Amino acid sequence: MVTVGRPGAPDAYHCGIDAAMDVIGGKWKVLILWALDESPRRFGELRRMLPGVTEKVLTTQLRELETHGIVSREVYDEVPPRVEYALTESGVALGSALQPLSLWGREHVQRKVR
Repeated sequence: MVTVGRPGAPDAYHCGIDAAMDVIGGKWKVLILWALDESPRRFGELRRMLPGVTEKVLTTQLRELETHGIVSREVYDEVPPRVEYALTESGVALGSALQPLSLWGREHVQRKVR
């Protein structure tokens, strides 16, 4: 098996899932992707769409997604300042890759309810 160096760490990724989990790992990242799937959103909108997330955690996870090239941050020169977050091309591709997992999750929950 080919291993690829993990950015910032001496160990390596062992498979594609390992690399993907490095990008989307965290309680809120997949939900942030879900919230940005339809359109760009401002920070306050994201916070309202994700009840329970703190400002600090949302900020941290948005920065991590931005670092990985999944989310872009656009600052508009307005008063008051406006910042919007949107999915990049890689973010849209990641969302498409997560669709089968979403379908599996819905089916799994429905089976457990029956």
